[in-house]
Amino acid sequence: MPDSFSLDCRDCPRLAGFLDQVRLDHPGYHALPVPVFGDAAAELLIVGLAPGMHGANRTGRPFTGDHAGIILYRTLHEFGFASQPTSERADDALVLKNCRISNAVKCLPPQNKPLPEEIRRCNRFLAAELRQRPPRVILALGSVAHQAVLMACGLKRASCKFGHHAVHALPSTGTSPEGIRLYDSYHCSRYNTQTKRLTEAMFQAIFRDIVAELQPR
Repeated sequence: MPDSFSLDCRDCPRLAGFLDQVRLDHPGYHALPVPVFGDAAAELLIVGLAPGMHGANRTGRPFTGDHAGIILYRTLHEFGFASQPTSERADDALVLKNCRISNAVKCLPPQNKPLPEEIRRCNRFLAAELRQRPPRVILALGSVAHQAVLMACGLKRASCKFGHHAVHALPSTGTSPEGIRLYDSYHCSRYNTQTKRLTEAMFQAIFRDIVAELQPR
C-alpha cells in the first residue's frame, strides 16, 4: 500500500463500497477520497474527522459546502489564513494562506463513523503528510483527529490526552520532526456549535493562541 494519496484508493472495502453506492444515488457528487486542501508549505495543519456526506464528499474539498465549514472558514479568514470567509465549491476563489486542511479518514464513512481499522489503514497518508511537509502547529478537530495525529507521529494514545484548548508539545519520533505543537478543539460540527459545546468565541481563542505560536522565532 503506497503512502501517497490517490483518488483511486479502495483499501477499505466498506468505505469503497459505500462510495460506490453514493455515486449511484448522487451522480454529481465527488464521492471519492478527498485530498488535502491549502498551502503546501503551511505552518498550520488542521485535521478533521472525515468528509461529510453533503459537504466535502459532495464538493471534493475539506469542510466545503456544509455546516461544519461555516465557523471554520469564517475563523480562518478572520485570522488571516483564508482569502475569503466562505467555502462553498471546490472551484471558487478561496485560497488558504500558511494553512492546509486534511482529515483523519479521507473517505466518507457510513453515519460519519469510521471503524478503528479504517482509521489505522488511512493513517499512513497523514503520516506521510507530516514527514514530507512538517507543520509547526497541528489543530486537531475532535478526539478522533487527535488520536490520528498521535498515531501518525508514532506516539501512544496515552501520551497526550484530548481536551478542548489543550496544547501538547509533541516529542520527536522516527516519523515526526521535533517541535510540532498539537492544539485540540471540539469539532466544529453542527451538533457542537448548535448546542454551544463549541462557541465561536471558544474557537477564536484557540486561533489567537495559534497565531501567537506562529509568530517568527
